[in-house]
Amino acid sequence: MTFLQDIIIQYGYIAIFFFLALGIIGLPVPDEILMTIVGYLSSLGLLLFPLSLSVSFFGAMTGMLCSYALGRKFGKPLLWKYGKWIKLTTKRLEKTETWFENNGPWAICIGYFIPGLRHVTCYLAGVSAMSPRKYLLYSGMGALGWCLIFISIGYFLGASVDFSNYHASLLRLFF
Repeated sequence: MTFLQDIIIQYGYIAIFFFLALGIIGLPVPDEILMTIVGYLSSLGLLLFPLSLSVSFFGAMTGMLCSYALGRKFGKPLLWKYGKWIKLTTKRLEKTETWFENNGPWAICIGYFIPGLRHVTCYLAGVSAMSPRKYLLYSGMGALGWCLIFISIGYFLGASVDFSNYHASLLRLFF
């Protein structure tokens, strides 16, 4: 985790933006840890809280919009062609689309808080051809809540957590 902290200190808001955008697209970036580090660095005065929140929000939204566009452009053809390898038949795909049409907006909002699901819901929104306006509304609500909560956790609890040994510090904090 010190690697992330050092990168953010060195490159600042640009690093936050790109890490979040790439993490939301699906690259293995520890998004929640990144957000708590951003909050922690804000509590130290190295970053400005409002600017950190804004940059984080726009980074997350950029990643969400890229994932949505990829799902909309390439999702269905890829799933029709290769879905059978992951046991996603045409019938299951139609069933998933129906479920997503009914529950998709809230899945996008709530999915932000569940690692892995946050990535899948973006692509599914594109695959199911959710309207861009509706997608922006619900993904924006989810992104803002997600960024605000995790940056605030880092900001208010940052002094209690030693980010060089993140997991041990969290265990001590909660137990």
